[in-house]
This record gives sequence, C-alpha cells and structure tokens, in this order.
Amino acid sequence: MVSALLTRLMAGLRRRGRPTAMALALGFVLLVLWLPEGPLPGLQLALFDGYQKAMPRERKNAAVQIVAIDEASLKRFGQWPWPRDRLAELLDKMAEQQPLAIGLDIFMPEADLTSPEALAARLPDAAPAVISALKAMPRHDVQLAKAMRRIPVVLGAAGLRSPIPGSTPVLRAWPVQSVGGDPLPFLRTYPEALASLPMLQGAASGQGLLAADPEHGVLRRVPLVAAVGGTMLPSLSIELIRVAVGLPAVTVEVAPQGVRSVALGDLQVPTQPGGEVLVHFGRHANDRYVSALDIMEGKAPADLLTNRIVIVALTGLGLVDMQTNARGELLPGADVHAQLTESLFDERWLQRPAPMRYAEAGALALCGLLMIWLLPRVSLRTGVFAWLALSALLFGAGVALFSRAGLLFDAATVWLGVTACSLSLLASLFVVEASQRRRSEHALHEARESAAKAAGELSAARRIQMATLPAPAAAFPGETRFTVAALLEPAREVGGDLYDFYMLDQRRMLFMIGDVSGKGLPASLFMVVAKALSKSVALGMAAQPGMAIDMAAIINRANSELARENPEMLFVTCIAGILDVDTGEVTLCNAGHDAPRRVTAAGELERMQPADGPPLCVLEDFEYPVQHYQMAPGDSLCLTTDGISEAMNGQGELYGVERLDALLAHTHGLGPEALVAAVREDVRRHVGTAEPSDDLTLLVVRWNGSAG
Repeated sequence: MVSALLTRLMAGLRRRGRPTAMALALGFVLLVLWLPEGPLPGLQLALFDGYQKAMPRERKNAAVQIVAIDEASLKRFGQWPWPRDRLAELLDKMAEQQPLAIGLDIFMPEADLTSPEALAARLPDAAPAVISALKAMPRHDVQLAKAMRRIPVVLGAAGLRSPIPGSTPVLRAWPVQSVGGDPLPFLRTYPEALASLPMLQGAASGQGLLAADPEHGVLRRVPLVAAVGGTMLPSLSIELIRVAVGLPAVTVEVAPQGVRSVALGDLQVPTQPGGEVLVHFGRHANDRYVSALDIMEGKAPADLLTNRIVIVALTGLGLVDMQTNARGELLPGADVHAQLTESLFDERWLQRPAPMRYAEAGALALCGLLMIWLLPRVSLRTGVFAWLALSALLFGAGVALFSRAGLLFDAATVWLGVTACSLSLLASLFVVEASQRRRSEHALHEARESAAKAAGELSAARRIQMATLPAPAAAFPGETRFTVAALLEPAREVGGDLYDFYMLDQRRMLFMIGDVSGKGLPASLFMVVAKALSKSVALGMAAQPGMAIDMAAIINRANSELARENPEMLFVTCIAGILDVDTGEVTLCNAGHDAPRRVTAAGELERMQPADGPPLCVLEDFEYPVQHYQMAPGDSLCLTTDGISEAMNGQGELYGVERLDALLAHTHGLGPEALVAAVREDVRRHVGTAEPSDDLTLLVVRWNGSAG
C-alpha cells in the first residue's frame, strides 16, 4: 500500500513539474549558503544601490563641515601646495571658531620647499647677510606644528599596496584596543602608507587612515580600522570622533568569523568581518562645504565651525580625489568621510550581518516550497497573481528592513530563485491549461452550434409571433372613423404580451391588449393561443345570425376555454373592448389589467375604472362585468402593459405611472402613431443602456367621429 501511494505521489509530482522546481529551489539555496556574496553579486549590489537611491540617509545634524581649498582659494593664494605657514594661518583662523576637531585630508610627506631655510639652501651664492636672515626666519613646518598643537588636529594617511617615494611603513598611532582576539588577520593590511612628516605627526592629536577601495568603481564601504606595517590605525572618521570627544582609545571587538564591531565609548558600530562599515549615503549637501578663502578673509559666519568637526580637503580642479558613491553621485573623497562621520553621530549605518544569508536561504526555501505547493492547485492566472504578490512581499520586506533598521536583505537573489521555481511550475500549468483550453474550446464550439440552432429557432418563433399581430394599415384600409396604433417590443427573442384588433361587423371594432404571466418561449406560446382563441370566440359569436355581441360573453367564454387546458398554470391579464365606430360607444372588460387612460380631444387625461375581475385562467367560472363609456370625436384610449410603468434603468429606478401620465398629458394634438412613438422614446431614454426587464406593449385607439 505504501509503495502504491509513493508511486501515485511521484506520478503527480512529475505531471505537475514539481521535481524540476524542487531541484531549482535546492540549487539556489545551496548557492546562497555557499557563496558569501551570493550567486549574483552584481545583481545584489545593484539592489543595495537602488535602496540608497530611493531612501537616502536624512541629514539629522550638521556635525561636519568641509573647508574646501577650492578654485577661488587657489586663485587668491596661489597654486598648490601652499606654504605651510599659510596652512598654519588657516588653522589659526579656524581655531578662532573653536571646532571640536580638525581633520587634514592632506599629505605632507616632505619638508616645505618654500620655507626660509630651504630657500637659503638653494641660494648658496647669495650674500651672507641674506643667508643669515633666511636662516633666522621661522621654519614653515615649525609654524604649522605650533598651530596644530593649539587645536585638536587629526592627520590623514593613505594606505599603499606598494611603496612610493615618501611612503613609510612606520606611523605614529594612538592606542587601538582589541577584545576577543587579534583582529590583524581579518583587517585590511597595507605594507606602507603615505603620511605627513614625523614632526607634524608628533604635533597632531591623532592620525586616521584615508582608505576607501571602490567595488567595480563604486564606493560602498569604508574600513573603520586597518593595519599599516602591522600597526592598527583607525579611519579618519573614527579618529576625528575619538579626538572630538576626548577618548583615549578605539576598541575593536573580534569574533571567530572576523571583526564584529568598532567601539568609541558608548558608540558601538557593527562592521563587516574585515572591519569595514557599509556607508548609508545621503543627498549631496552644498552647505556642507565652505571655501577656505571665506575662512581666511573672515567672510564665513563667525560660528560656522563652532562645536563641529572640520575636514580640510582639496577640491580645486585637478587636485581633488573624486569618488562615485552608491547613489551614483561623483563627489570628493572628503565628502565620503564627512558623511560617514555624520552617520556615526546619527547612529545610522548599514549592516549586512553574516547570518543574513542564512535568513535569505530560509526565505528562499520557504517561498519556494509555498509556490511548489500552491501553483499546481490553482489556475494559471491565479498562479501568476500569487507570484506577483510574493514578489511584492519579498521586495517590500527588503525595503522595510533597509528603511527601518539599515539591514541589507538581498531580495533580488531570493526573488530570482523563487521565480525560477515558479516559472517551472507555471510552464507545467500552462501545458495543463492549454489542454484544458482546447477541450473548453471544443465544448464552446459545440455549445455555440447548439446556441445558434436555438437562436435560429427562436428567431423563427419571433417572426411567426410578430406576424400574428395585426398591422393597422392592413387591418383597416381606407378607414377614417377611427385610428389605431400599436407597439410590442419583447424583452427577449419572443414575448408574452399581446394585442389585437379587428372588425366584428360593419360598425363594431374589437380591440384587446394582454400580458401573459412569465416570459420567454412558454409565455409566447400561451400568448399565441390566448390571442387566437379569443379571436375565434369573438368572430364565432359575431357570425351567428341574430345573436347579440356581448363583450362579457366573449371574455367569459375565452376564460373557460383557456383554463380548460393549462398545465403550466399560466394566466393572462387583459383588457378587451368593442368600439361602435359610428356612435363612439365603448364597452370594456378588464381582467386584472392596468386601468386604461383616455386622452380627450382637449388634451385632458382621464384614468378609467380599474380592473373589476381577476386575470383569465385564475377563476374558470368568473362572470366578468362590463364597463360602458362614450367617446367624443378626437378622444383616444391608451392601453398599456406593466412593461412600461415597470421599465427599470441601471440605477434600479422604475419609469412609473406618474411619468407616463405626465407624458400623455402633454401630447395634445398628437396622432396615435406619434403618441406611441413619444412613449417609446421616453421609456428608452429612461432605461438607457440597461437590459429590458419586461415586454413593452402599447395600444392607442382614437375615435375620429362618424363618417356621415
């Protein structure tokens, strides 16, 4: 039994494409777990960059100010490098505003060649007095060192993969403590660095590394701690904060997988295993920059640098180090360090912890299994909607994690794996649906053939039914004593309403209108029977010599004959009348029908007596009373079925007897044909595009007066 069950299960899996989907899901899960950067690192980076473009970091504070040695400064004070005494003057100007710390994104590995002692060495043939005067003047490097001692200054140093002239493997560094192990095996290591003179290093309050290695030309991460010649050195941003708040050391926390975090007092920054932090970039801010010229000439606000961290950097043409960040913006390298420093103050950085790929693998497995379970059970359209909903959920989760916690969730790789599984299953569903569609099309073709056959039969029935209704011009050629107009529009192909009119003899015209209960083919058949039987009874009585023609007798006889064989238990409401065309006298029998209306020659509307008997076929032996009226020349009788008063528009509003009465009251002077047309058009305007709910039937009889 178990073997048979497994056989059926595997057959079901093969039929629905599940094995391929499971293999794809498993393959993607293994790739996510095996490859730290995912199976498609380019796609992953593009997604993370998209997060940054869509949700840049909001600049909550302006903790960092960049003093830019820009084109205006170079034009005023000369080309770079400036004499070091000019830099000392710039530092003194900035010190007046009492910044927290100043970072120099400038390398000064050699002595100032514009210093007086350097000039004396290059002028050996000058007069001894000139040489003595030059040597007695203060050295520029000494002046700069003194200025650096008057304010907290952090020097920048660039890590080098290979030595260059002026580089050194030894730097002055402030303590970097480690907790949990030795971080050096995990840190980015540089054999040498390009730094400033030892004299300047000794005068500085700290020294930070200017290291930022772009990935495929885009800068996304910056090391918070690295190593130069075996000595750990914090980044410029970390060192600036340490000096600004007066902390003695930077602490590096190490885990077995690598560096876990870098701490400055209470500030603990999670890092990647190599000690890097993923920078959350904000929009470019022009107010982050101030020209060194404005500082030197006192044009900048007096408190612009107060209680701020300042970075002095070159931004002049040909001197600036431009970097493309994750938002696609080309900015000076100093802007990267400024934004990183601000984000550390805001405690807003990006994280991609090591367990994140396990979470992504779990999400991929869960979503893949969900699709494998769901898609074979639903239609192709529902399956596509399910895939779209799951895709939106995955990318929505990535956006939510990024915006709320700064976590980088690779929704693209998970989505790609789920999509591969879904496409495998959807392809199988497509094959199944195509087969079902072919079967459905065949069934539809047969149904259409049957429907066309039935429609043809109904069309023939409609033609036959409508042909049984009399046409006034054909029924009364040359008649001037009265005028008749009629309308019948079935709600379906065939209807259950009826009207009839014919001459009983030379002076009496019988007219009638009726409404069979129900609709469609049964009602239409009963309508034909009722019309034919009533006419047969009336003409039979009229043909008997000496027999008085009584409207009540005609209706009573027709009621008995119709009720005799009525297995469907249908009934007919009707009004039948006889008009004496010479005198205008009218006799009416109303069998459960709406009361007729009389429109006088003067245009007055009169509602005649309501029904005084039940519909035909309800009470077989009922004796119907007769109503008597006298018409004046020009008077018209208007007989309708409830299809007019109950005509309904798209909002469910009925046409109503009040609207019909109002229309008839304003039709003075219209002939029967025009009156019928006016009612029909007004009902159509009310109904609009809604489907007809009932047959529309109207009969108008006007007595014009005796021909004599």
